[in-house]
Amino acid sequence: MKLFCIGCGPGDPDLLTVRAADLIKSADMIFAPTAREGKSSIALSIVEKYIGNFAKTVSLVFPMVKNRESLRDYWKRNADEIASAVKTGKKVIYLTVGDPALYSTWIYIQRELKRTHKDIEIEIVPGVTSMFAIAAKAGISLAEGDETVAIVPACYDLEKVKRTASACDTVIFLKDGRYFDRVIDMLGEAGFPDSATVAIAQNVSDEGELLEMKKISELRGKKGPTEKYFSIMVAKKNARD
Repeated sequence: MKLFCIGCGPGDPDLLTVRAADLIKSADMIFAPTAREGKSSIALSIVEKYIGNFAKTVSLVFPMVKNRESLRDYWKRNADEIASAVKTGKKVIYLTVGDPALYSTWIYIQRELKRTHKDIEIEIVPGVTSMFAIAAKAGISLAEGDETVAIVPACYDLEKVKRTASACDTVIFLKDGRYFDRVIDMLGEAGFPDSATVAIAQNVSDEGELLEMKKISELRGKKGPTEKYFSIMVAKKNARD
């Protein structure tokens, strides 16, 4: 009894690993997360061309709320549904956008499986993350020499983000482009000069991709170009052109 968790990458189906594509092609059941009932799964849409004709796909709801107590029921229910499929002897896959180890729904499923379904073996197949996709598209490095990098999931606590940014050379803001405008002034307060480079993208490596390279001085006081949840911003303190 074995479950495969596959990272689907940033959006381009050609950025899946060979291992991931081969497993998806031969899968009997494929589970993937979605934010609410009836909403299509982004992960499933990425791998659609690899799914076999007879494979069954199931979207599992992971509500986008912060209350961990209310989420635990979903984690347990979803893990039990996946485990039941695995125990029928079918080849079962769980998909997640990006990589399973980075801000993914997978970790909650994994913990539940290890706690209540110890007999299921797990194999994790890593995926390309949006931060590496935007670096490739923009032709920038995320870190050089002894530079340090911070990853921020969303800009809810600006004081915490400010402390983090003040200690790092590159800050990567993931997930929610609607908050990016709020951090531009904060970056200046954290020691990022007007000449600091900022790369902003949404739908990276997917249709409708947006990518802009700006200086902090060009963004201050203006509305940024991103408005979608799946956005990314990379701020580099030291421009090395």
